Amino acid sequence: DVQLQAFGGGLVQPGGSLRLSCAASGFIFSRYTMNWVRQAPGKDVEWVSKIRSDSSIIEYADAVKGRFTISRDNAMNTLYLQMSGLKSEDTAVYYCVRGVDYKLGPRGQGTLVTVSS
Repeated sequence: DVQLQAFGGGLVQPGGSLRLSCAASGFIFSRYTMNWVRQAPGKDVEWVSKIRSDSSIIEYADAVKGRFTISRDNAMNTLYLQMSGLKSEDTAVYYCVRGVDYKLGPRGQGTLVTVSS
């Protein structure tokens, strides 16, 4: 079974940083494009970032460009999201999603990021 477990969330002050990780198992991680998405309370899922299987193509939503950095370690089957310059509007549950289309791929357990003073 495909398993995706995000962790590393927590409470952080505005302007602070966090690094999220997503541990993947049950499939050949190195063959898949991966995404980070987030869902704030009462809002729809929002795509955050995408990274190709070989890290050759990386994309970001305008809302996080310049503040977030996506990366992956295919040897460790792990996806990362380095977040800095955090804002209150970044508060959400963050999920990793497998595949080119984040709306269709499997999505594991998320991790809550709360940005507040």
